[in-house]
Amino acid sequence: MNVDEGHLRKSIAGVLLGTAVGDALGLPMENFSSERIKRRWPGPLRMRFFFGRGMISDDTEHTLMVAQALLSHPADSATFQRALAWKLRWWFLGLPAGVGLATARACLKLWLGFSPERAGVKSGGAGPAMRSAILGACFADDPTKRREFVSACSRLTHQSWQAETAALAVAEAVALTVSSAGNPEIEKVLSMLRSLSPEAEWQARISDLQSSLAAKDSVRDFASKLGLQRGVTGYSLHVVPVALYAWLRHPDDFRAALTGAIECGGDTDTVGAICGALSGVANGINSMPEEWTNRLWDWPRSRVLIERVGNRLVEQRNSAVPLGPVRYFWPAIIPRNLFFLAIVLAHGFRRVAPPY
Repeated sequence: MNVDEGHLRKSIAGVLLGTAVGDALGLPMENFSSERIKRRWPGPLRMRFFFGRGMISDDTEHTLMVAQALLSHPADSATFQRALAWKLRWWFLGLPAGVGLATARACLKLWLGFSPERAGVKSGGAGPAMRSAILGACFADDPTKRREFVSACSRLTHQSWQAETAALAVAEAVALTVSSAGNPEIEKVLSMLRSLSPEAEWQARISDLQSSLAAKDSVRDFASKLGLQRGVTGYSLHVVPVALYAWLRHPDDFRAALTGAIECGGDTDTVGAICGALSGVANGINSMPEEWTNRLWDWPRSRVLIERVGNRLVEQRNSAVPLGPVRYFWPAIIPRNLFFLAIVLAHGFRRVAPPY
C-alpha cells in the first residue's frame, strides 16, 4: 500500500501533536484518582500545569527522540536502535523529571557500557508503548519494518512480552488508521489486536474491549472492569487497553476521547499521550480544540519543533539519503528541566492539601 503524501503529512502531524497535547493535559493530575480529579478540577479538561499552560513530559520527549533517530537511520532497525540509545543516554543526563524506573535502569546500563541489545530490563511498563505511535505512522505501508523497528525500540529499555505487545498494538492501530484514511472499522481493529499475541492475559484484554464496546460502557466503566477504580497503573496492559478503548469509544471526537481517558486517573499523562496519538492520527490536528493546542507551551521542544520534525519525516520518504535530525537549541534542556522540576515540586506540595 502506498500512502498519499498529503495524507501521511496529516497523519504524522496528528500523531506528534496529539501525543504532546494528551501528555500535557494529563500531566498535572498524574497519580490522582478519578474521584479526586473531579473534586480538584470540576470543570472541563484544560491545560493546568503552569498558569493555564501545558508542558510536555517524557512521553512526548521519547516520541521526538524516536522520530529524530528515524531521520538519521530510516532503513535499518539495528542502527536506529543504536542512535536511539545515544539519545536516551544524553536525555537521561539532562535531569528529566519523573523518568520511569525501568527506563532509568536501562539508561544507567547504557552508560555503564551495556550494548543496546542488552540494556533493557525485565519490565511490563508502558515506556515502549508511549513512543511507538510514530513508528506506526512512518511505516504504515511496510509491516515488516514496522515490527522490526517497534521491537528494536521496545527492547532497548523493556524486555517483556507485555511491553512489546502493547507497543506493537499502538503502532499497528496507527498503521491501520493511516491505511484506512480515517477511523477503521472496530472489528478490524479488534481482529488485528487479537493477532498480536496468543498470551491469555492479552486475549482477555481484547475480550474486555469487545464486550465493553458492545455495551457502550464509558471509559471509566471499562477501566473499572480491569480493576482500575483508583486509576490506571503504569502497567502496559492497563495503559494501552484504556487508551485504545477511549479512542474506539469516541472515534470521531478528540476532546471526548482524551477527556474519557484522562479522567480515569492514575498514569494520566501516558494514557493521554497514547490516546492523543490514536485520536490525532484518525482525526487530524483540526479536530484538536484550539484552547488545548494554543496553550501547549514548552521550549526548546516546542510546537514549532514538533511541526518541523513531522514535516521532515514526510520529506524523508522521497529522499535517497537520510535527512538527519532537526536541530534545535539543546543547551536549553537542563535549565528547562530544572524549571519543569520546580513546577512538579510545587504540584507535589499542593497535593497534600484538600480536596482529597
